Amino acid sequence: MTLLVLDLKTPALTVIHGEGDLLRALLALAPRLLTYLMSFLTLGIFWLGQQAQFNLLERGNRDVVWVHILFLASVCLLPFSTALLAQFIAYRVALLAYWANIFLLGALLLLSWRLARRASLVKPDLPAGIDRAIYSRIIVAQALYGFAAVLCVISTTWSIALIVLLQINYALAPRIGRFALP
Repeated sequence: MTLLVLDLKTPALTVIHGEGDLLRALLALAPRLLTYLMSFLTLGIFWLGQQAQFNLLERGNRDVVWVHILFLASVCLLPFSTALLAQFIAYRVALLAYWANIFLLGALLLLSWRLARRASLVKPDLPAGIDRAIYSRIIVAQALYGFAAVLCVISTTWSIALIVLLQINYALAPRIGRFALP
């Protein structure tokens, strides 16, 4: 998460000759700051999701660990997709690359749960509806992110706005039902 901030550079001293120049240079950083905040929130949401799944496991195995290593590789891609979107915020391809990164994170969390379930790695005393809650949470989120990405055909601004609203919802929304899933 801390690597995301490395893309936020202070304005060059050679172009700042007064308060007005500094203010304009900082305002020009708005797309980078927006994508930084989006990505920081995205990583927080996925981190909570991963931790929630870990808390439901009794033990692990090699396959699940490798899926989580791929999950971490996808996390490592986020600074790149964030910088790409910040640099080309009006371009659909940049937005789709960012969305693909989010999709990959969700798909890997879903895969890790499926593998853990198939290998009977989960705690034996889990509530009966936990699988449905996990699947619906991930699939609904991915479908909404997918819709937001498709919205870029009309406007990348609208698409980014919807992604931000979805992120705020998943970060702040109360827990649904009786399951403590982020």
